[in-house]
Amino acid sequence: MNEGVAIEWLMLADAAQVVGNKLYVLGGGWDRYSVNRPFPATIPLSVAVSIRVPWHETNQRHTLTLEVQRDEGQTIHQMTGQFEVGRPPGIPQGIDQRVQLTLTASLKVDGPGIYRILGKIDDQEKAHTPFTIVARQTATPPKPPQQI
Repeated sequence: MNEGVAIEWLMLADAAQVVGNKLYVLGGGWDRYSVNRPFPATIPLSVAVSIRVPWHETNQRHTLTLEVQRDEGQTIHQMTGQFEVGRPPGIPQGIDQRVQLTLTASLKVDGPGIYRILGKIDDQEKAHTPFTIVARQTATPPKPPQQI
């Protein structure tokens, strides 16, 4: 017996969209972002989400909440939306349904550190994925040779 609506995965990407329940991703699967400007900084962020909806929870409205948190649990950004998955004609009884969604944000970060995306469905935590923000180190140019 299924436990309920579940998040199968969360993926960080530079850009993502869903067309016809097919996921299209550009620069996906990263877990570290290098910032080459002073902090605080704003970074673009797309999150692709795959949700498995059991047969008995189709045709019901659900709420998806994604929170971006600092390592210590402080929420710095939140995105919320609703979804409802129907039963397509001809599908065998009892089959789970998959819905894929993407959310995009301009995320303001105060500094380097460990962050995480927390996924909730109907206010229950279902998944999370960590990522790290680092300050990009700029290379120092070599010193010119000394004249004798």
